[in-house]
Amino acid sequence: MTPVRWGILSTAKIARMKIIPALREGSNHQIVAIASRTPEAAQVAAAKFGIPVAHGSYEALIADPNVEAIYNPLPNNLHVPLTLAAARAGKHVLCEKPFSIHADELDALRPYASQVHLREAFMVRYHPQWHAVREHVRAGEIGTLRSMHVAFNYFNDDPANIRNAPGVGGGGVYDIGCYAIVAGRWFFEAAPQRVVAMLDIDPAFQVDRLASALLDFGASRQLTFTVSTQSCPYQRVQLVGTRGRIEIEVPFNAVEGGTSRYFMQSAGSTELRTITVPAANQYALQCDAFAQAVRGEAPSAAALDDAQLNMRVIEAVLASAQSGRVVTL
Repeated sequence: MTPVRWGILSTAKIARMKIIPALREGSNHQIVAIASRTPEAAQVAAAKFGIPVAHGSYEALIADPNVEAIYNPLPNNLHVPLTLAAARAGKHVLCEKPFSIHADELDALRPYASQVHLREAFMVRYHPQWHAVREHVRAGEIGTLRSMHVAFNYFNDDPANIRNAPGVGGGGVYDIGCYAIVAGRWFFEAAPQRVVAMLDIDPAFQVDRLASALLDFGASRQLTFTVSTQSCPYQRVQLVGTRGRIEIEVPFNAVEGGTSRYFMQSAGSTELRTITVPAANQYALQCDAFAQAVRGEAPSAAALDDAQLNMRVIEAVLASAQSGRVVTL
């Protein structure tokens, strides 16, 4: 197919380390421009990655007529404003998670959802291990899925890091709690109905550094998760059914170029088998899917609906922690 012409909206680390290399892997993409808040920063990045055009402002990249699709990895509070500007300019947008800070912010994008593709960048949904495990669940190989347990931690006490900044979408729930919610929705194939949560707030940063939540998906299905931005790096997804269980070893930051593993106790067996998944670049798979949608699918509000639902769950987690009560969605 004709390659999609991409513009990279900022020189953020995830753009430099993950998305630009992912786009360069396949033949369906052409990076034609990159932008930063200063011409100097954009020029340095453009030279490093061999990108032909460097824009000294985000607005200039959005206005670039050669750019078809934009990758938006800006701070969380800028996701909707810059995605909206891009959509108004007729650009498709792959926006980093979380798509917004408040669910209702996404309503501003709805008039454009039938004109351009607007998607939230949850790359984990494209990794083969997520698809393989969901097929085991669908096939009843662990019986009926009853409970999920998700842990996702890293350590970051850098006061200059945007994840530790209040008011712009900092904190663990926005940054990694969203992955736990997506995991629950992916494997239960449903939306949570009730939420109860607790947060520990960093006294200096005033953002959550430890969060635990219980999400009720109805029909005797529950997800518990704990995420932390100031704990030993660790991640797991555990799925427990009525007759077996599955544990995903590295569910979120799967090694690019390396195999992945999950462990499975099938229905009626006491053996815990190790299943190896071939190497895959989930970022490249995500970008390929986006490009294929741009070239072959009519835009719709489905991806926006999905992102807004995820944001409503995040808001329920935060509201429950603040009130100390169960929040119904």
